[in-house]
Parts: sequence; C-alpha cells; structure tokens
Amino acid sequence: MKQARTQMRVHERGMALSRGIAAAVSLHCHTHHSRELLNFIPHYAAMIPVVSGLFRSEMDRYLTIHGKTIDFSRAWWTPPATARQVLEMETKQIEREFDLPALVSITDHDDIEAGMRLQLIETSTRQPISLEWTVPYGKGFFHLGVHNLPGERAHEITAELMKHTEGREDAKPLRDLFAMICESRETLIVLNHPLWDIEFIGAVEHDECLRAFLSEHQQWLHAFEINGFRSWKENKAVLRMGEDLGVPVVAGGDRHGLQPNTLLNLTRAKSFDEYAAEIREDAWSTVALMPEYGESLVARTIEVVADVLRTYPNHPLGQPRWTDRIFVDTGDGCGSCALSRHWKHGGPRWVRTALWAIRVLGSRRVQPALRMALANERVGYES
Repeated sequence: MKQARTQMRVHERGMALSRGIAAAVSLHCHTHHSRELLNFIPHYAAMIPVVSGLFRSEMDRYLTIHGKTIDFSRAWWTPPATARQVLEMETKQIEREFDLPALVSITDHDDIEAGMRLQLIETSTRQPISLEWTVPYGKGFFHLGVHNLPGERAHEITAELMKHTEGREDAKPLRDLFAMICESRETLIVLNHPLWDIEFIGAVEHDECLRAFLSEHQQWLHAFEINGFRSWKENKAVLRMGEDLGVPVVAGGDRHGLQPNTLLNLTRAKSFDEYAAEIREDAWSTVALMPEYGESLVARTIEVVADVLRTYPNHPLGQPRWTDRIFVDTGDGCGSCALSRHWKHGGPRWVRTALWAIRVLGSRRVQPALRMALANERVGYES
C-alpha cells in the first residue's frame, strides 16, 4: 500500500497551476432530486434568541390542537437547482478559475436520478452516477459519497444500499455492500464530513461511533472529506485524522443552493475513472481551497438558505414557492405532503417575518455588506 498524500492549495485568482494538473474535480453537489431531512430544526431553533420562544409556543399550540408533536425526522426539503444547472455552474467556475476540464459528481441523498439523467443529456462525456448514501450505524449514521457507479448496475446496487438505509430485514451485511461497491475499480467511496455530529447524539457519542465504524470498515473507505460548509477547525482535524490513519483527504463542496462549490480537487487524471484510480491506488490527493471558502460561514449559509426560500416561477417540478418544496408527514394518513397544503398563506406571521429577513440578508444586494460586517469570521489558514 502506498503512503497517503494530501496536498493543500489555497487558491488565489490568477495563480499558476502546478505542472501536470489535467482537470479539476467538483465533488458533493445536491440538486432538486435530493431529500434533505429537517430533523435539525428543533436543535437550531432552540439556539436562536426570540425565535426559540416563538418556536416553543407554536409547538405547544400544535400539540394542544392535534394531541401530538411534530416529528421532524419525517419532514424534508429539496434544493432549488436542477442537475443540468449544477453541472453548468460547477463547470463554469472551473473553466474560469483554472482553465481546465471539469469532472463533476452530483451526490443527492440516497438518489442517483441526477447522474442517470445527465448521462442521457450530456452524451459527449460520461457523467458519473453517484449518491450520498445514508448509513445507519450504532446510535447514529454516516454519509458516504459513493461516486461513479457502473451504469449497467447502478440501479441494482442502489436498491441494495437502500435496503440497509431503510433497515429492511433482507438487507445485506454492511461489509458485503462495501465489497459489492468496490467490485468496480472506477467507483470511489468517501466518508463525508466524518467529524460532524449530524445525528445530534453529542460529540462524545459521535466520536465513539466514528471510531467503531472506522475500526470495522476503514478498509473500504478510499478517502475522508473536508467539507465546504464545515469550519476550518473541523476540516483541519479531518486532515490530521487522514494523516494519522493513512487515508487521503478529498474536498467536497456540499452545495445546496445556487453558488458553486468552495472546495475543489485538482488531478492529473483526464476522466473520473482515472481520478478514482488516483485516489484508490495512488492515494494521492490535491485539494484547492477557493477564495469563497475563506469568507464568513454564517454569511455563506444565509445565502444558501435565501436561495432555498426564493420563489422560482419556472421550477422544473412545478414547485415555485418554498412551501411547495418542503414535505411533512403529519400522520393524518395522507403521507408526505407539501407544506403549502397546511400553510396556504406561508405560515404564522412570525415565520413569514423571520424568513423575509433571511431572504433580505441573503440577497445579492445585501450579501457584500453582510460579509464585510462578518469579516472577523474569515478563515485564517495559518491558525
């Protein structure tokens, strides 16, 4: 086994590339095919002054009327961009910044539709068929970027992966699923944002769960991910973990809005098949930190939320309003229905007011001022 090597590059506009770089790779993108869970809402609502009290009052009112609480784990939303839009935006950034061909892998949550459709549309180049696989493990779960599935078996493999995600009795053991994925030498498995407690089980329990998962399954993981929407402190810890365990680290932008990824990868490969081999066999990775990653994470997150909350009259699925793109199962026997079915006028006044403020802060007009106001939160890579 070759020693893993991860090279970091803080990209500045106009900077010359190292000799031998043939393409740039954009990993971890989401489209309107991705179902994003809303189980984080109670956690974050409790942390926001004023909103926390209003949120509790609304939940108490719901309990009084319906005799039960809202199960946010049964609610989800979809990002606004199509697969074609994501591919075009990522390609445009790479061509503008590096003057290189772009290799883009879209990883919607537990769904390969984006990659399948792009293979039909973009016939001049083979687009990767990929997904972000939710893997329940112990008290929590992990997200794995499964990139570049073989086209002829993509649906078959995904169906087997979903059996494990759904906890079905006929699901194969996790080690057998990993072995099945790795039968194709062009497929890449990345442990996405490994240090993020996405399950809200607590940092200590998440760390214990991660150690157990790596002890049992690290042999199947080709890389760890540093993430465009995680702090530099956390990403540095992932880099140290990769170095300690001998695993290369790749960059994933984790974009959900209309802005391109802030973390990219540079490669000597000319195709995604070759890039997968570079990571799997050579254990060599070059990561590019784009200038936007150095901006305030709070400001960038608000910008994404504003993108999600905007009205899109030409939405491809006929879901122009943000309430059309949030789905809730209230347990009334109707299954998951758009929030607009329950909130015909956009919800309570305090919700409408709070979301209006976010849209303003995330607007193209206000964002520059907000980023300047939050300039003290910019990333300092030397720290």
